[in-house]
Amino acid sequence: MQSSLIGKIEKAKRYAQEKDRITFTELSVNFRGENDTHVTGYGLEGWHCTCDFFSHWGLCCHTMALEKILGDMLPKEALSTQFDNTAAIQ
Repeated sequence: MQSSLIGKIEKAKRYAQEKDRITFTELSVNFRGENDTHVTGYGLEGWHCTCDFFSHWGLCCHTMALEKILGDMLPKEALSTQFDNTAAIQ
């Protein structure tokens, strides 16, 4: 293996452990819930989800789960839950 590739692999391992280097600006996923699959994501307009609950409340279990999963990789304005992330979702 070329030494330059080995260096890139080592750097990638280090970056993967330093999640504070990453901030999402856009994200879209297919979220497989208990009853259906929803398109859930974050973008310029904030969070979005195709589930019925989100259309009424502006947040849902799908967006809250993504907040918990992505944590510090989200910009502060993306943390839309009305509770402390570490206490309520563990």
